[in-house]
Amino acid sequence: MKKLLLLFFMLFAGCTGIPDGLTVVEDFRLERYLGTWYEIARLDNRFEKDLGQVSAEYSLRDDGGVKVVNRGYDQKKGEWKAIEGKALFVADTSKGALKVSFFGPFYASYNVLALDRENYRWALVCGRNRDLFWILSRQPEMEPVLLKRLVAKADSLGFETGKLRYFEKQRQE
Repeated sequence: MKKLLLLFFMLFAGCTGIPDGLTVVEDFRLERYLGTWYEIARLDNRFEKDLGQVSAEYSLRDDGGVKVVNRGYDQKKGEWKAIEGKALFVADTSKGALKVSFFGPFYASYNVLALDRENYRWALVCGRNRDLFWILSRQPEMEPVLLKRLVAKADSLGFETGKLRYFEKQRQE
């Protein structure tokens, strides 16, 4: 039984972390980050396959964690989908390193790499490696000049920006 538990731990312990050479934002303020964020661009991944018009709503939970509700429009099925999860800080609550779970005890990294410090209008977020990456905005659209600047920043951090999938104006449910 101990061997099985150790194997289980080893398999899932690697699902969180920060990609080599990157750091998360310091002086992160969760209360300012709460609310709705829209995906402006992302590196495609299996759990958002066929989804467009994706948004995430973050709110405080009674236990001090963060409630996460992701919504997206399944373009193949022609329907809206939503999933609820929770996020917790990995360690220091003043750093943008969280872990998020949509499936029981299994967590994945949610690393805020860059952020509009003044107004919390945009964020660059990645997973535990450079295969998961998002450009998020408080608005469903982003100014082209700002988007170009953020893509250049992502490129300088080692993300494959040539593979980014961009999303047009979000429509409301």
